[in-house]
Amino acid sequence: MSDHHDHDHDHDHAPITVDELPGYFDLMETAVRELLVERKLFKAEEIRRQIEVLDSRTPALGAKVVARAWTDPAFKSRLLENGRSGCEELGITFYDDTQLIVLENTGAVHNLIVCTLCSCYPRPVLGLPPDWYKLKPYRARAVHEPRAVLEEFGTFIPGDVEIRVSDSTAIIRYLVLPMRPEGTEHLNETQLADLVTRDAMIGVIQVAYKREAA
Repeated sequence: MSDHHDHDHDHDHAPITVDELPGYFDLMETAVRELLVERKLFKAEEIRRQIEVLDSRTPALGAKVVARAWTDPAFKSRLLENGRSGCEELGITFYDDTQLIVLENTGAVHNLIVCTLCSCYPRPVLGLPPDWYKLKPYRARAVHEPRAVLEEFGTFIPGDVEIRVSDSTAIIRYLVLPMRPEGTEHLNETQLADLVTRDAMIGVIQVAYKREAA
């Protein structure tokens, strides 16, 4: 999906906030989990162990991938060709059968990730999704008015830059490879990773760097 037209921002729309009651999918997840345990299809400790695996995944893993791509052109090429195998090169394991597609931001294209149906998300490399990613206002508006959504995150994309919105599915997930900020040539891979945030790898913000005064 791409943003090929202008939007009138004077109309009313639902803001992206997180002060909502649990949604349909949250309630269904709880109900199904309790039913599986009750019927002894899964043990509570098995579910607990899987939750611990999920909790061990954080955006620091994705940031490590981004920093390596910024500093290693050969790795970047492999990552863009096959995101999953690229991550596995760095020891990041995948506990499901999902495909990972890495989308590169450039001076001509800015990528934004959404899941319009529920909250499919690259959890093996980013951990749990933020609450706003799962809300209906973000899921709907990111598709129909991506520039307005980005501006609410403080991200202003020039009008001549195309915004591409990618919709995650149960089997295909996306990770944004942000542009490396200018003035970071002297930073090592670890320092670069420290600049990369979760939101930058979703595409709602850009990576920023402010060099300290000498």
